[in-house]
Amino acid sequence: MGRQRTGLTVTLCRDPRAFARLRAEWDGLQRRCSSATPFQSHAWLESWWLSYGTAGRLRIVLVRLDGELIAAAPLMLVHRPLPLLVLLGGAISDYGDVLVADDHAGCATAALAHGLRRAARHTVIDLREVRPGAAAERLYDGWRGAKRRLADSVCLELPAAPMDELVKRLATHSAQRVRAKLRRIDALKIEDRTVTEHEVPDAVGHLLRLHELQWRGRGVTVEHLRPRFAEHLVRATRRMVRDGGAALTEYRCEGEVVAASVALFSGGLTGGYLYGAHPVLRERRVDVTTMLLRHDADLAARSGRAVVSLLRGEEPYKNHWRPQAVANQRLLMAPSALEPVLRLHTARAAWRDRAAGAVNSRFPAAREWRARLNDWRAGVRPRPDLVPERPERPVQQ
Repeated sequence: MGRQRTGLTVTLCRDPRAFARLRAEWDGLQRRCSSATPFQSHAWLESWWLSYGTAGRLRIVLVRLDGELIAAAPLMLVHRPLPLLVLLGGAISDYGDVLVADDHAGCATAALAHGLRRAARHTVIDLREVRPGAAAERLYDGWRGAKRRLADSVCLELPAAPMDELVKRLATHSAQRVRAKLRRIDALKIEDRTVTEHEVPDAVGHLLRLHELQWRGRGVTVEHLRPRFAEHLVRATRRMVRDGGAALTEYRCEGEVVAASVALFSGGLTGGYLYGAHPVLRERRVDVTTMLLRHDADLAARSGRAVVSLLRGEEPYKNHWRPQAVANQRLLMAPSALEPVLRLHTARAAWRDRAAGAVNSRFPAAREWRARLNDWRAGVRPRPDLVPERPERPVQQ
């Protein structure tokens, strides 16, 4: 790919080492893209590539104006079984998007579309988990070629306000219960402490052990027990903590770490990504969700961010807070000549979604057991050091 007009260039990056060197430019572009989420940070995407990428498949479209990076589409080539260009970040990322600088949105989006058309001459572009208002929406709206829009996951969001303000949104009886839960947490003297960059590796390991312990016997997400996920989370969180894009918090009771959580940040959004909690908290009637939300909501309010995202999933415990349901989108694009291929891929995607929805509604544990069966067939086993040999010592009464 080459020059389109004076000062405007579009290139394709296929070298992971070159992508690694983009760190400073990429972070600057992310700050200038108001719709960006934490899952578009260089720290998250590069770390994801190191854990999940396939050699020779990196495809990153870059747009520069007079040498300054003004747009980027972080993609990877896959075959499932059709050739597709998909966003880096994969299934462990709650939001997917491209990056476009707000101050050059018009020319940057047009140039990015030009670059994508050249990169996808023989493939379909499949952008998953696109949040409403994302830069990818503008790209899709202006796309000259075949395109389809499908529904994707639902994320639940709250306004970034202190816990006192969030409680006021609830019905009177619900607000009273939440205040009682907060008093319970305070009475137990559960204290939170933010982990430093150098403490992240040990703290992530402890978080994942607590996460496994918390879900033991109830269907843990298998991916969270795999070495590649642990390695990714350590790498990404460490960089993001250093750069102000994440916070890893430990919660202690009587000197013992009883819970830990990772929150990710972008310019306008705070997202509670993953947590682990010792079962002793349930035994002591501690509402872990309330404890974590108080911390994350207060943090978001102090930072001036607009949204606290509970991320994907409509679990009942999230709906107690009266969040706004925000539906992500799946945006499919291809050159006009590939319209039949796009139709086929769209039909397959829609059928798979309907089938999965039907199975999961009738058999709630089906997804987890199917994942475990696939792991067994592939010879994948949970990481030994993430499965404690014996329960951790409970907090003394």
